[in-house]
Amino acid sequence: MAGPTAGTPDGRHESADQRADRNWTDLLQELRVTQTGTQIIGGFLLTLPFQQRFTELSATQVAIYLGLVALTAVATALGLAVVALHRAHFRHHEKPRLVEVADRLLALAVVSVAALSTGVVVLVFDVVVGRVQGLVAGALTAAIVSALLALVPMAVGAPRIAGGRRR
Repeated sequence: MAGPTAGTPDGRHESADQRADRNWTDLLQELRVTQTGTQIIGGFLLTLPFQQRFTELSATQVAIYLGLVALTAVATALGLAVVALHRAHFRHHEKPRLVEVADRLLALAVVSVAALSTGVVVLVFDVVVGRVQGLVAGALTAAIVSALLALVPMAVGAPRIAGGRRR
């Protein structure tokens, strides 16, 4: 087990193991958010084929729907991969590596859920008001989601290190 590392770049006095544990806990919280979004959207998508109006969808709308179902499975699998990674390496003293890999998987899950959300907007608008409106609504949603995922973290700025300087 690693000893305390006073004076780490972020000013915390914690061992490498403590930092890995904290980072792992943070990742799990983020995973819960993505899983909830995926479950809600997935549940919505699963109900659609059982609606009477589903048979009235155009071939394009059915293709969008099936693509969204597949994307839901991918987003779910990315979240499950984090869990499987932990299960496979539990108690093997590899938490820093687990955090590194889980961080990448979770980033992909976030992108998948963002794409899924945008796709659902396209499908719903397409079915309810028309193809052009669906594409416009999808483009606006993609722009908003992209801005929130990329620009908001940038607006907050780089993390500060001890002494108030930015990394």
